Amino acid sequence: MTMQHDTMASLLILLIISVVAVVGLRRLRLPAILGYLFVGVVAGPYSLGWIGDVKDIHLIAEFGVVFLLFMLGLEFSLPRLIAMRRAVMGMGGAQVIATAVVTGVAAWLMGFSPAAAFVLAGVLTVSSTAIVIKQLGEQLELNSRHGNNAVGVLLFQDLAVIPFLIIIPVLGVQAGDATTAQLSLKIALTIAAGIIAAAALFFGGRWVLRPLFREIARARSAELFTIAVLLVALGAGWLTNQVGLSYELGTFLAGIVLSETQYKHQIETDVRPFRDVLLGLFFITIGMMLNVRELPDVFVWVLLLLGLLVVIKTSIIFVIGRAMGEEPGVALRTGLVLAQGGEFGFAMLAITAPEIMTDYQRQIVLAVVIFSMVLTPILIKINGLIAKHMVPSYKKNRAEQTEAISQFTNELSGHVVICGFGRVGQNVARLLQSEGFEYAAIEIDPDIVQQALQAGLPVHFGNSTHADILEAAGLSRARALVISHLDDSAAIKTTEVARSLVAKIPIMVRARTDEQLDPLYEAGATDVVASIYEMSLVLSGNVLRALNVPVSKVIRQIQEIRRENYAPLRHTYAGNRARDSNDFIPLAPRTLRNISLVEGAFAIGRTLEGCLPSNKTIVVDAINRSGIRGETPQSDTVLQQGDTLTLYGAPEELDSAEHFLLSGRE
Repeated sequence: MTMQHDTMASLLILLIISVVAVVGLRRLRLPAILGYLFVGVVAGPYSLGWIGDVKDIHLIAEFGVVFLLFMLGLEFSLPRLIAMRRAVMGMGGAQVIATAVVTGVAAWLMGFSPAAAFVLAGVLTVSSTAIVIKQLGEQLELNSRHGNNAVGVLLFQDLAVIPFLIIIPVLGVQAGDATTAQLSLKIALTIAAGIIAAAALFFGGRWVLRPLFREIARARSAELFTIAVLLVALGAGWLTNQVGLSYELGTFLAGIVLSETQYKHQIETDVRPFRDVLLGLFFITIGMMLNVRELPDVFVWVLLLLGLLVVIKTSIIFVIGRAMGEEPGVALRTGLVLAQGGEFGFAMLAITAPEIMTDYQRQIVLAVVIFSMVLTPILIKINGLIAKHMVPSYKKNRAEQTEAISQFTNELSGHVVICGFGRVGQNVARLLQSEGFEYAAIEIDPDIVQQALQAGLPVHFGNSTHADILEAAGLSRARALVISHLDDSAAIKTTEVARSLVAKIPIMVRARTDEQLDPLYEAGATDVVASIYEMSLVLSGNVLRALNVPVSKVIRQIQEIRRENYAPLRHTYAGNRARDSNDFIPLAPRTLRNISLVEGAFAIGRTLEGCLPSNKTIVVDAINRSGIRGETPQSDTVLQQGDTLTLYGAPEELDSAEHFLLSGRE
């Protein structure tokens, strides 16, 4: 009973500190991983000592690694891998091999055993997918050239984790009592077992898992579906463990198999809460392993290895990028973005046997990886500034890009500037051209730019979120601006910059999600076209015409809805699904909710205005009274027992409104 009490108390302490730390980091726009590591360092036995025995918590946290690998496999996309094969197989493959060889040999020369050097090579080769993707996304650099390169390298690093997961446990079992020949044979047999297990899970999964999940889906039971997912993930890990491999390898392979099914997105939704909570505990336990009391004794080594890690990884990726034809500035920025250790390094350390590394060595490696991840957001934030200062030609290239756009648009006036030349942008350009209007397009994808230029189209490489690029495109002389970015954040930023440059130009923006409508209008957009609503309008128009509704009336209704910025379409019931199963476009956070006024409800006998005084952002969509639905009721409507109010608003506002309507307390 005491042990259970201690474990529960420890978990509660960790959760309280985690909430405070993660909230603080979110306000600073830093990854939650850093918060969990900080909590572990502070609360662990080597610091404040609030958590003395971490064995029970570590056992729970190990499941976080299992689900991390499962989600990694689930997010694995063979089509994406093929589409990015140059960055993945070329730059990614070369980076992993070169970094592993350099760091492994360096570790061996520094006194690490061959087994420890192999582990260290794996730990330092991988980068932090979570931090890099988040930071690049916030800086609108995911679709840039160095962003695309970084994502490709990260994809290959994720695949490269597999052989390390196979071999590292073997090194621990055999390190003390095996000759080199015996160890080599054991590793070869283990790799062969891994290949057989992968083939069995992959092909067996296609024959068994797809029909199994099809039957489970037909049962329409959310609980059964979640249980089946957990069974497959943990069962696959157990099977690989039975043949001498790691749990993590089995769950990773199970994720890959399930990623090819139509239930991928539902599985992601069901598993993510388990993964996030358990993975948070895992990073906390990693932080607890760092002995801050001994840190002063190893601090010089930590700083030295941290500097070497950043310099070596940046240099290797820079050389590889240059060899593959990348510009010096782009190659350097790619290296700076990936110059750190990552979460999979912790996973490798977690399965490394104690006899492979001394505690002294483990503390140094652990501190280097943690500090490199803390440094990462700063490096990514200033990677452009560093590239401009260290590679003068990069700054010159930016000036040359701006000059090239200016030379083309110098004589243009009354043209249309198109930001984003994907499918939507290209279709807009075709229609403009058919009507005799000139345009200048700006696109950040170099492949699209190259193909467009080969076709003789006026498309230029550039980031339209930068004011100098928009000015070079002749925005001040343009007749209109069209923004068709895939990234809604980039669309908002471009709109803000464009509106600050030219106050009266019409700005038409394409939005993928409906939750960006209001932010885009606030940023200065003249018109916003939401993909999800336009699909609804087109489908509804076709249905009405099939029902012999006059075409003029259909067009009038559609135009009226557009004039109201899709307001009549925004009020929808979201249900329990996070995504629309057809197009996977995230639903808006604002939704409809029905609230019934039962006997004794506070709102009975009061007016609408008197019942919702502090919830002005909530819209009363309708009142259902005795089976009669009244749309958009007046604010002086007196509420009666049995009324059902349909309210539209954010979930937290709806919770507050429901509580007030029923109890009279906010």
